[in-house]
Amino acid sequence: MLDAELLKSKVIREIDALAPELLSASHTIHEYAEMAFKEYKSAALLEDLLEKHGLTVERGIAGMETAFRGMYRGKGEGPTIAILGEYDALPHGHACGHNIIGVAAVGAGIALKNSLGDVPGSISVLGCPAEEGGGGKVFIAKEGYLDGVDAALMTHPMSGTSMIGGPNLAITHFSIKYHGKAAHAASDPHEGINALDAMILGFQNVSALRQHVTEDVRMHGYIIDGGKAPNVIPDYTEARYIVRAATRANLEKVAEKVRKCFAAGALATGATLEFERGFSYSERIVNMTIARKVQANLRKLGLEVEDEPIHVRGSTDFGDVSQLVPAVNAYIQIAPDTVASHSNEFREAAKSPEGDKGLLNAAKAMAMTVVDLLSDPSILKEAWEEHERALAQRR
Repeated sequence: MLDAELLKSKVIREIDALAPELLSASHTIHEYAEMAFKEYKSAALLEDLLEKHGLTVERGIAGMETAFRGMYRGKGEGPTIAILGEYDALPHGHACGHNIIGVAAVGAGIALKNSLGDVPGSISVLGCPAEEGGGGKVFIAKEGYLDGVDAALMTHPMSGTSMIGGPNLAITHFSIKYHGKAAHAASDPHEGINALDAMILGFQNVSALRQHVTEDVRMHGYIIDGGKAPNVIPDYTEARYIVRAATRANLEKVAEKVRKCFAAGALATGATLEFERGFSYSERIVNMTIARKVQANLRKLGLEVEDEPIHVRGSTDFGDVSQLVPAVNAYIQIAPDTVASHSNEFREAAKSPEGDKGLLNAAKAMAMTVVDLLSDPSILKEAWEEHERALAQRR
């Protein structure tokens, strides 16, 4: 049996020694603030850091130029644990703190590589682009980069108290376009086909649908193009719409109803509908067997941690990971609970001393949990049994 506590002390020391490099990388990525699938400099920085410290790096995996995998293979057969990182920004910068997420994953991977020695097992550091819009983890999962993985870990910065991320909502995106016929709105309105009327009817139909969906469902959208002049019958309108639900199965049912709502707008007006489905994320399944280990390690680091997972009404492509392997997404406090995620204030917190502290704690907690998983086979056995039960409940 491995001395888990001794190994945990070692990974903590390794991350403390790496701190100057890790914090410099976090601040640099914060400055880059590259958006979905364009995180070229951010991905290269993280890839170079992994290679510098001896991990084998595959660049441009799963058909995405800014995705990567850094591998450390221990001596002998053992579990493979994936540590996932993100590094894409929002339009107004790293207001979700993904600079912290990516660097914390890399820091944990390097510390484990430097600490595990002859411990059997492997570490896979997965660089995942476009969580905010595109779903890099979905493509990584589809292309088999989670095959053979025994568990997956990730951390995310947040306001308030640190905690485990619990269930959240599956999500799908729609692009809605109506094509009508332009005409003079005063002299020849009968010659026109009003694409804006079609869009408004579609939105109203969805509003009527709200009474007939379960409480977990969220439906929201906005009109991008509603016409060009008040005296011209609009011949084109365009909107974006999102549907969320507690499970992927319920999401699919509601998504088809929403499609019919917008199809009815076209039927009523004579407009032609283009209804295109965009990217989708599954709901997150939290594995409490591993989560309890993460909580215990966070507390060993001196953090206050909520006892129960937080139920999140948002969505993440980590949900697709959690459908395939036992997975835990921890949330690490970097700002007071008065600071909202995605705000300018949260963006500044992501490069603050509290943000730096949160990054190092995140890297340590993940590395310590990997030590738990590699040192005690019964944990992964129990985690997989829990995972299979959770999937069975969804069938």
